[in-house]
Amino acid sequence: MWRGHSCPRTLTMSKKYKKSTNRPLKGIRVLVGRARHQAGALSAELRKRGAEILEIPFIEIRKPRSFRPLDSALKNLSTYDWLILTSVNGVDAMWARIENATRRSTTSDLPSQSGRLRVAAIGPATKKAIEQRGVRVDVMPKEYVAESVVRSLKGKVKGKRVLLVRARVARDVIPRELSKAGAYVDVIEAYETVVPESSRRRLHAALKKPNKRPDVVTFTSSSTVKNFVELLGPRRNPALLNGVQTASIGPVTSATLRELGLPVDIAAREFTIPGLVAAIVDAVTS
Repeated sequence: MWRGHSCPRTLTMSKKYKKSTNRPLKGIRVLVGRARHQAGALSAELRKRGAEILEIPFIEIRKPRSFRPLDSALKNLSTYDWLILTSVNGVDAMWARIENATRRSTTSDLPSQSGRLRVAAIGPATKKAIEQRGVRVDVMPKEYVAESVVRSLKGKVKGKRVLLVRARVARDVIPRELSKAGAYVDVIEAYETVVPESSRRRLHAALKKPNKRPDVVTFTSSSTVKNFVELLGPRRNPALLNGVQTASIGPVTSATLRELGLPVDIAAREFTIPGLVAAIVDAVTS
């Protein structure tokens, strides 16, 4: 548990730099810890607002140990009533296997060809990734967390078959609660997240060097929090984070920060990348 954050928790960075309306984050260094292939969107939005960006991935996306369960589920997609996708990574992994099956001329039902299948997505980014593949999203909850998905679907799934495509390690809220609601839920691993060991030295160097030290560290999932703590190591010095602000994308991520003894200095009101950027700007300019 991290209990050594000794600096005041109020954000004082706006006093350090002269801000402009168009570039309110000028002079602010933000550490973006998303997976390497996903960091661009967040980094770009922050740069537009004048921030200096340091990208050190806290997550690496890898293929699952076996694609057999996913391939089998996709071959039998027409037998499901609901498909739930919880991340862009899950969408990308699933369609990669569909395209692989198509190239190999094996039987695989595309979601758009399955008349009975309805699709649910967590968050606008996941919804957009699905729709870019030509598939309609039937349900996207108002709040982009697992609990909201359950509230949106629990009255619709009794006696139905549900396919949940997700990371190997994830919260069990959706399968547990939908099963209680009478659904038959298959949970299929499409990818796994691991700690990128190459980031360990870079992270320590950034936190120790004044010319690289971030003002804000962004966290976009519970995995980014857990891996950040792992990268710091078991003998981490609490002073490493003195004066560094944490920015959380949503309540689940915030809960993980607190569980691991880290503060939540900045919390997005809308649980999206634009919402996270807006929260950082509000914190700096308030």
